[in-house]
Amino acid sequence: MSHAEQVARLGEGGATFIQLREKHLSPREFYLEAQEALRVAHAHGIRLIINDRVDIALALRADGVHLGQEDLSPEAARRILGAEAIIGFSTHNLEQAREAASLPVDYIAIGPIFNTSSKENPDPAVGLDGLSRVRAATGAIPLIAIGGITPERAKSVLDTGANSIACIATLLAQPTEITERTQRFIQAISA
Repeated sequence: MSHAEQVARLGEGGATFIQLREKHLSPREFYLEAQEALRVAHAHGIRLIINDRVDIALALRADGVHLGQEDLSPEAARRILGAEAIIGFSTHNLEQAREAASLPVDYIAIGPIFNTSSKENPDPAVGLDGLSRVRAATGAIPLIAIGGITPERAKSVLDTGANSIACIATLLAQPTEITERTQRFIQAISA
């Protein structure tokens, strides 16, 4: 299934903010996939950011970029993409989150909250206690929790201090069920 099809199904389920993540395509192939996904996202009123690739986000005029610890620095990405771009930054522990809070980012991702199957070598799970400590240390900056979050766990993650959650495997594991799985998440956090 193409990224554009995934974006359409996520949007039909109620998603309003999507990170396009691709670890296996060539840069040209990813650019073409992202171009179509961005068109679909904007047609559905969805904001779409590109994972890792500031160059592709800039070339496509995507809504922003999400950076990892090994990617281009948030300061450099901000200079390249400008003040209006959304810049998110991944953290995996309290120290990284504290440092990220002083960077020119719009949100901090923290995780994995629980054990996850979406990464080959995941960092240790921070758990709800770790999430609570990160929330206390980072002030008012939006905090996105990721890693092993299911609809059953989503509410407790938000109640612990995350402003939002990010999901990969739970939503995309069964491509024909993306819309329904997205709806279940939204219902779980709205209850």
